[in-house]
Amino acid sequence: MGPGKADLLDAIAAHGSISAAARAMGMSYRRAWLLVDTMNRCWREPLVATVPGSAHGGGARLTALGSDVLDNYRRLQASVDGAGSGADRTALFQALLAEPRTSRTA
Repeated sequence: MGPGKADLLDAIAAHGSISAAARAMGMSYRRAWLLVDTMNRCWREPLVATVPGSAHGGGARLTALGSDVLDNYRRLQASVDGAGSGADRTALFQALLAEPRTSRTA
């Protein structure tokens, strides 16, 4: 679980489908579907439930576990963001380059 997958879960909850969530995030449907598939296989229960498309439409929604995982992740993220100050953060940012060096392999 990371920020991108959490954002995808948020978008699925907001838009009611994987394809609409992908469009809203500027992501391909295939990439979004692969991320959902990975998440669904990595947790004890699926995080996203899907309904196949038909004449009545399809869609996707977060399961109860998906909502819990997303809520817990966002709280963890907020606590880490709040703790991200001080000497350790300063030292890391001073050592970090603004852009990666050019690769030496050709």
